[in-house]
Amino acid sequence: MVNWKPVVGWLPPLNKTEWQTEFNHYRQSPEYIKLNAGMSIEQFKSIYYFEYSHRLLGRTIGLAFLLPFLYFLIRKRIKRSLVPKMIIMFVLGGLQGVLGWYMVKSGLVHNPHVSQYRLTAHLITAIAIYSYMLWVALSLVWNNAHNQSINNINPLRKFGWGVTTLIIIMILSGGFVAGTKAGLAFNTFPLMNNQFIPDGLFSMTPLYLNFFENILTIQFDHRMIAYALFIIIPVFWLRIQKSDCDPRTKKIAHLFILMLGIQIGLGISTLLFHVPVALGASHQAGALVLLTLALLLNHELRKTSD
Repeated sequence: MVNWKPVVGWLPPLNKTEWQTEFNHYRQSPEYIKLNAGMSIEQFKSIYYFEYSHRLLGRTIGLAFLLPFLYFLIRKRIKRSLVPKMIIMFVLGGLQGVLGWYMVKSGLVHNPHVSQYRLTAHLITAIAIYSYMLWVALSLVWNNAHNQSINNINPLRKFGWGVTTLIIIMILSGGFVAGTKAGLAFNTFPLMNNQFIPDGLFSMTPLYLNFFENILTIQFDHRMIAYALFIIIPVFWLRIQKSDCDPRTKKIAHLFILMLGIQIGLGISTLLFHVPVALGASHQAGALVLLTLALLLNHELRKTSD
């Protein structure tokens, strides 16, 4: 879909003429010229519907949020303190749609691939929206669910936010891995080119470009952050188990460390099997589950100090 029609783009082409018009637009894009020259209109339909479904889902989510919000707002069933938070959610969702088109547009100029910078920005904005919505929801559901007294809560809370920050950095790194297709290179583990620290990590100049455009450095960084989480999360888990946290918090910590093991397994499998779609998507979903559990723990630790 090389055109963006946020208001009137609900319906796909409905007849041969409309399909041919849409296909003609696509044939002018670098993706068709450089990658898919000679594609039939039936093949075009198969890839068109992937993007169309994604955009339609985004619009549906917006309506599913906006209409109930307006209904309950008019009926005065929403607490006044909650209204600004929900408006922020809706605005962020709209901006995410704009950012999504800005990302797609980067692949319609010369290079038939979207910019890894814009893709990662689109990804992290989605993560930010999800995290904000989850935090607000937790505050509504668990706000006064239970009280517990924990000695030395501040260091544990800081540790939790440090772990969460590292997970977010890991997700950012994964965006650059996906955007540069770095996962299709160096499909061995634990070594890269038969080296733990491979040659060529900083072959590009200026130096900072290596972290965003050198596929070797991008994949290496992703691995190193995974190693760091492999060490830090068990330490966090152990500190929670030794603390005065209540059983629910400790159970969430158990799920957290279990999900870490699953996510590492998914990451290694995705790499070794050259990034099949099912494993790649599962690995991305695993990152979201890991972040969710980290936020649950942070919310639990925040609540204990009330």
